[in-house]
Amino acid sequence: MTAAATAEPRLLDVQCLAPEGLHRMAYAEWGDAANPKVLVCVHGLSRQGRDFDTFAQAMRGEYRVVCPDVVGRGRSDWLKNPASYAIPAYVADMVTLLARLAATEVHWVGTSMGGLIGLGLAALPESPISKLVLNDVGPAIEYAALARIGTYLGLPAHWKTVDEAADALLAISRSFGPHTREEWLALTRPQLKADGDGFKPHYDPAIAVPFRAVTPELAAAGEGLLWQAYDALKIPTLVVRGAESDLLSRATADAMAQRGPRARVHEIAGVGHAPTLVHPDQIAAVRDFLLAASP
Repeated sequence: MTAAATAEPRLLDVQCLAPEGLHRMAYAEWGDAANPKVLVCVHGLSRQGRDFDTFAQAMRGEYRVVCPDVVGRGRSDWLKNPASYAIPAYVADMVTLLARLAATEVHWVGTSMGGLIGLGLAALPESPISKLVLNDVGPAIEYAALARIGTYLGLPAHWKTVDEAADALLAISRSFGPHTREEWLALTRPQLKADGDGFKPHYDPAIAVPFRAVTPELAAAGEGLLWQAYDALKIPTLVVRGAESDLLSRATADAMAQRGPRARVHEIAGVGHAPTLVHPDQIAAVRDFLLAASP
């Protein structure tokens, strides 16, 4: 490598195209920018790329680690048309990002929504993704979990202090599993955007518009397409499942081990949806999979 791994990420962005025009997608990049091995880590529905700070620091010696803020989240632009907040559009943005990176070998870690984006991209012909980690997500998504997320997604919120925000976010995120106060504050701070005398969530409330339009019937139709994409995969795949997850059922995880790429399944006790990949045991499970020689 031509440069030492960095202690802090480089904060960059790339222009992407949507039907209504161009928008900017921000990303954090860790490690040696000349490293041809690229690891892309993509967050969940209402989160942002700095969720992966701890994981990225653990992987930056082996990879150029890239953690985008999916459009509408974090430092990325908000879209004028809420209908464009959809997986196919996110996949298109990631194709643009990979072109910017000139990546020829890509490993992908996706949490929840980030896993669905990775699944869509990995199933495309000539995809550069050669290893895939699906963090607590699969082709079949339990509708009850979507209903739970819908009870808070996009609702107005304002907190006077970071600690107040951390407490509020913890109340809706206990399924992430136990964290120390320091760990939780580290996960909270990038989630916040300055708002007058306090803070608000660092995402566009309009991401909830297409999300709330999903009916059980639409979810069932989408499941068929997702299984089709999954069954098309021919790359090593790891499914990380929170043992108490209400979004990825054990039955779905078992089916993912039996069909398509026959994923390896790693279950994490005491965690629901979704593991944060902050704790050493979670990092080790994903790291071992990514760095193992491919069969």
